[in-house]
Amino acid sequence: MHKTGFHDLQLPRELIGAIADLGFTHCTSVQALALPPALEGKDVAGRAQTGTGKTAAFLIAIFTRFLRGPLPEPRENGSPRALILAPTRELAIQIHKDALSLGKYCPFTTAVVYGGMDYHKQQTELTRNRIDLVVATPGRLLDFKGKGILRLDRVEILIVDEADRMLDMGFIPDVRRIVYSLPPKHQRQTMLFSATLSPDIMRLAQAWMRAPVMVKVEHEKVTVDAIDQKVYVISARDKLPVLLSVLRHEPVERLLVFRNRRDGVERLTRHLAEYGISCAPLSGDVPQEQRLRILEAFRAGRIKVVVATDVAGRGIHVEGISHVINYDVPYEAEDYVHRIGRTGRAGAAGTAITFACEEGSFHLPAIENFIGRKLAYSHPDESWLSLPPMPASRPPPEFQPYSVRPHVPAFRKSPGRYGARRDGARNFSR
Repeated sequence: MHKTGFHDLQLPRELIGAIADLGFTHCTSVQALALPPALEGKDVAGRAQTGTGKTAAFLIAIFTRFLRGPLPEPRENGSPRALILAPTRELAIQIHKDALSLGKYCPFTTAVVYGGMDYHKQQTELTRNRIDLVVATPGRLLDFKGKGILRLDRVEILIVDEADRMLDMGFIPDVRRIVYSLPPKHQRQTMLFSATLSPDIMRLAQAWMRAPVMVKVEHEKVTVDAIDQKVYVISARDKLPVLLSVLRHEPVERLLVFRNRRDGVERLTRHLAEYGISCAPLSGDVPQEQRLRILEAFRAGRIKVVVATDVAGRGIHVEGISHVINYDVPYEAEDYVHRIGRTGRAGAAGTAITFACEEGSFHLPAIENFIGRKLAYSHPDESWLSLPPMPASRPPPEFQPYSVRPHVPAFRKSPGRYGARRDGARNFSR
């Protein structure tokens, strides 16, 4: 099968140089499908998961438009030419980093705007500089727009990334307000990406876009076939010794461990720290600034293991994660796919291990049905079932696990009428 090379797209030399520096020569599937219409200025609605290369696709389209059509006169500060909307702070920050890498030879300024921290720093950047591209979460963007710090009436390109998560997280009313403050859809280019193109998403696309070109790449449940997936059948009490054995006996570079609840994240992080493992927790209890520091340390290799819940794990976009372990089997099959998709990215090898204990095993048939294949079950070696001796001296962990508020126990351990309770997102006692 012929692969589309970036040189085939006649991209500006500034972008070709940055792409070459990143080590890429050929397009991914979503890039090969989305870039030709996007470079022609057409609207694009794409079904694509995280890790498929969609971020590079819309950034290349944005920078190409900027380079081929420079404005004849300078704009006022806080009036961007392009706007990218993302549902989470972590995703916005990752898109901003990718924009800096792809735009390293371009004379453009990119800013990232998100809630939770750095309000005055973000405000100063917007008011003192001519910003070409803004990457933002909806709430903070509306805040700056309401105060007149940002003007959106000259935006030429709008990107709505992970539109399905925007819908799930209740952001669509905010996004709608933002879209209606932009130039009308026939005067701008709009690209929308989503893991699913549900009827709700398609209605949004119809309202916000003009005759979009539909781009669909294979669902992530097909791409996970490239990941080495194992299931260890063990009891709940054997999970910790087996996890420590994996760290001792397998070539682990970066390990992401998933648990279903926040208290489980904290407890496991403490146990690993007691055995001298450089680790950190990621859950809804960890403040945003701390979460960003943890992710940076994970990328830099100062932390080897991150223990996370599904909600926090969705913000982890880190290359070089060699192993993912489902310490708890997820309640939902789609969460399994999302979890193991954190490894094996960009063609790299990856290993996903699931611990199937007495309780979690009940969810595995639904996972196998969803991914369309049987998983490989085995029992770990007997020597892996014993806890190693605890080291006599242990350096203090760089990030102490802790809770901001007392833990409120979950109401149940399996899905019910209201759906599985994840990361404390729903607490019906409040």
